[in-house]
Amino acid sequence: MDTLTLTRPDDWHLHLRDGPVLEHVVPWSAERFGRAIVMPNLIPPVVTTEQARAYRDRILAATPADSGFQPLMTLYLTDNTTPAEIERAAACGWVHAVKLYPAGATTNSDSGVTDIARCADALDAMAEQGLGLCIHGEVTRPETDIFDREKLFLHERLAPLLERHPRLRVVLEHLTTADAVDFVRQGPERLGATITPQHLLLNRNALLAGGIRPHHYCLPILKRERDREALVEAAVSGHPRFFLGTDSAPHARGAKESACGCAGVFSAPLAIELYAEVFDEAGALARLEEFAALHGADFYGLPRNPDTITLERAPRSVPDQLPYATETIIPMRAGGTVAWRLKSANPAP
Repeated sequence: MDTLTLTRPDDWHLHLRDGPVLEHVVPWSAERFGRAIVMPNLIPPVVTTEQARAYRDRILAATPADSGFQPLMTLYLTDNTTPAEIERAAACGWVHAVKLYPAGATTNSDSGVTDIARCADALDAMAEQGLGLCIHGEVTRPETDIFDREKLFLHERLAPLLERHPRLRVVLEHLTTADAVDFVRQGPERLGATITPQHLLLNRNALLAGGIRPHHYCLPILKRERDREALVEAAVSGHPRFFLGTDSAPHARGAKESACGCAGVFSAPLAIELYAEVFDEAGALARLEEFAALHGADFYGLPRNPDTITLERAPRSVPDQLPYATETIIPMRAGGTVAWRLKSANPAP
């Protein structure tokens, strides 16, 4: 199979940042994806429905007019998020989820949740209104080994949360461990999960062997090879509650290559092509459409995209760097090649 046409995919976990960089970041995702769940961890964070509307307007202003790309907005959950704000978000039509960052877990998460019990009323309102919760699933205790943060979160925080809120729809984002795969498989039908290209393609050797590779640093951090293998098996399995979420997270080159480099991998310019590599290598290209275009839409209760994209098996060189406002950004696999290329995006008639 040297060409592959599939329903236009969606990205169910995407960072776009804000300001002048939008015009350099948004078009990459708009070329490949029909919709994207956009993360709210700006400075200051997007905590109200009106802030989400204004951010959405700025994204659309940076979106190529003929792309049809739709940003699906999220609110940033805090200890002080009110049921009234959740009701406004659910009613507006442009907010599709609420994001839970444990305070201090990752980039711009300092305003995140310090105690999930403080959010009980907001979570009840989300369940009542049918608004989903997207979770960065890590504990943040400083004494916890960074490679164990996701595993401990599953049983210490997520399992009790699911039990306390039996109607709440939850997406555990960017799975990194075999433990998380098993947890989702055994979980309720209202528990879904996204998987990134970097966690499907790389293990922690890619971060640490032969020198520190700052552009492979992300959170949750890359794990062991057995974890990567479990993620690939989950992604290609056809299980309906695993779906595509790139967690593409742009940072200027200087912010990555510093004494305290930022977490995030910028995969947007070749995201669907990287997923095609994974599925091709696993002998599962026929299941890429399910993972990339169908499962996420079904889980969020949204219609599947009416248009298609076509990929072709043809090596493409990846630039060493790309423009990022007045600076530059390093994409995933910079200076290398990707085995597939986006041949065309075919709008619906």
